[in-house]
Amino acid sequence: MKDVVTFLMFSGERHGQAKAAIETYVSLFPGSAIERIDCYGPGEDQPEGTVRTAWFKLGARRFMAIDSAGPHAFNFTPSMSLFVECETEDELERCYAALSEGGQVLMPLDNYGFSRRFGWVNDRFGVSWQLNFT
Repeated sequence: MKDVVTFLMFSGERHGQAKAAIETYVSLFPGSAIERIDCYGPGEDQPEGTVRTAWFKLGARRFMAIDSAGPHAFNFTPSMSLFVECETEDELERCYAALSEGGQVLMPLDNYGFSRRFGWVNDRFGVSWQLNFT
């Protein structure tokens, strides 16, 4: 096996949001970078400017993303989420504010016993994030 990579597909109402999502995520986490974004051109089978394939890193973890205009009977779900261990409360609050803006709060920042500061959100792109500071 060469690698295991988290793959994000932006489809349905989220179609066309892959690039904006990637740019948002990379801006939030230190050590992150966009490795490559290839977009569809004019006359191709997907809308021009949408993401054909994108590779990016959040910290040390690699991700891949696409936009898909095709019909799918599924989308993102909180049952699969990205769990982030924040090093400071300031980092936790900054990320929580940015990721919850325009999204949905599933668990507000609070002490839940298993963590003295934890929050869970679906961001405006539909991706689910658990943010933890122990």
